Amino acid sequence: MTQNGHTMFRPPAEARSALIRVADGCPHNSCAFCAMYRGVAYRVHDQAAVSRSIALAAARDPGTRRIFLADGDVLALPATILETILETAHAAFPRLSRVNCYASGQALAGKSDAQLERLRQNGLHTLYLGLESGSDEVLRRMAKGGTVREMIDGCLRAQNAGLTVSVMVLIGLGGRELSALHARQTAEALNAMQPSLLSCLRLVPIAGTALARRIADGSFTELTEEQSVHELRDILLNLELARTVFRADHSSNILPLAGRLPRDKARLVEELSELLETGALDRSTPGAMPALL
Repeated sequence: MTQNGHTMFRPPAEARSALIRVADGCPHNSCAFCAMYRGVAYRVHDQAAVSRSIALAAARDPGTRRIFLADGDVLALPATILETILETAHAAFPRLSRVNCYASGQALAGKSDAQLERLRQNGLHTLYLGLESGSDEVLRRMAKGGTVREMIDGCLRAQNAGLTVSVMVLIGLGGRELSALHARQTAEALNAMQPSLLSCLRLVPIAGTALARRIADGSFTELTEEQSVHELRDILLNLELARTVFRADHSSNILPLAGRLPRDKARLVEELSELLETGALDRSTPGAMPALL
């Protein structure tokens, strides 16, 4: 969806949610693999503009039950502003049950336990947290900002406050050089987090990004299809999650997978093993690089 001249992004699970922009861009906006907010200056919308957006959305569909607040890392907004937005949204939508947004480890670290609790009480429900990798070295090379420890602690604190956390991981983010480290440390981080929701997406390089330039100059080597499946299976094999909904069914994934962990762990691993045994996966050619959306 495009608004005010640039695209609004949302997780696949928010396809039926009303999208309300409360900020432009991302406060970090330096990740080597991301082009979502390229060229968009970060700006928090004033409350009058947000209230108008909420009123317009309510006029279109007063029965809305879910809202996704855009743009990137909305949790980075001051807690008082977020509380006002949540109160305004619930006043406008009488049937509203969930308000969700993107979050970062840095934004979580900037919120106290009491602030997270108040946000939940005011109707914030799900935070989408891009762990991407459990390896600080991989994150450093990708200029993501923040640390793995910051994201683990933030996830635990948010869940203790009653918020749902949906964690996202990028298969192949370490390239061939750091694939084993990426898989092992990502599983370790996820085990520490115990997220309610986990999504694994395959890395798809975007033309024009810093990562695309590294691929072109040979300093980053993408995983092949076969290596990507191996890496996902290695992560799954090392997961010890008590109660997590798992998905790897994004269009970037080679084999769509979904289940609940730990119940479906053996089945998911077996499906990946069977795919590897067929020998049908490409062993030499990385995925094609699409044009920037």
